[in-house]
Amino acid sequence: MTETRPRSHTSPYPLWFFIPAAIIYGVLFLAPTVSSLWFSLTRWDLSTAEFIGLENFRQFFSEPFLVQGLVNTLIYAVTTSGLKTVCGLLLAVLLTGNIFARGFLRTLVFFPVLVSTIGIGITFTVMMHPTRGIINVALETLGIPGPGWLTNPALALFSVALVDLWKGVGLATLIFIAGIAAISPDYYEAARIDGATRLQQFSRITLPLVRPAMITVVTLSLIGGLRSFDLIWAMTRGGPGFSSDVIASVIYKQYQAGFYGLSTAGNVILFALIAIIILPLTLWFNRREVEE
Repeated sequence: MTETRPRSHTSPYPLWFFIPAAIIYGVLFLAPTVSSLWFSLTRWDLSTAEFIGLENFRQFFSEPFLVQGLVNTLIYAVTTSGLKTVCGLLLAVLLTGNIFARGFLRTLVFFPVLVSTIGIGITFTVMMHPTRGIINVALETLGIPGPGWLTNPALALFSVALVDLWKGVGLATLIFIAGIAAISPDYYEAARIDGATRLQQFSRITLPLVRPAMITVVTLSLIGGLRSFDLIWAMTRGGPGFSSDVIASVIYKQYQAGFYGLSTAGNVILFALIAIIILPLTLWFNRREVEE
């Protein structure tokens, strides 16, 4: 009798196939990450570095405007992610139905994704001008006093978030359209035979089966919101005051002022914030998907 040996689960590719990718990953990601961790513990400039421990992090959390940037980052990320998820799903349901000019409307919704973020920021800054902007001029024509979209500290961050929604909802819609298109029409046909309304079809069929697409949209939107910088900088530069500052804009301002160690600590905090939010959220989504 011959002894049967268990098959070894080895990779079909030689080990050296992975070496180029590992080198690129190490040079472009691991090395900068480790360097950032080290420099966040120092007071450094272009020629010297003095180890000061956790002093940069203590100073970061002791400065009110830096803490406000952290809070604004969370508010901005949750707001934009929630709006993109809800609006993207509703638009996807609309654009997968039998409506006139469906292809054109899909293109129209997705088009802002392709436009330069800086260009969009400059354009909406002009449109949201408190006295000469087209939005407030139109509101005044209707007898409604226009607010200071970007000059009112209470509205500035949310005004930028609405512009971010306009630019990014097209990608969320595209992902949801792909998810809805993957649902078998037989489910809807059986539901119609049983007398289900459109709302019941949406809540009992579309919403549960589009969950993988929703996970993707929520994850990408949250990461984008936490990392957002260019649109905010183009529209408000963190103002008025520090009312629309986020971590990324705070980091940039600290670099401009020459506080390199403090700004590097901000980078580490931003990296940790994204990891702390996204990793558990992804694990929870995946566990829910497996259970269901």
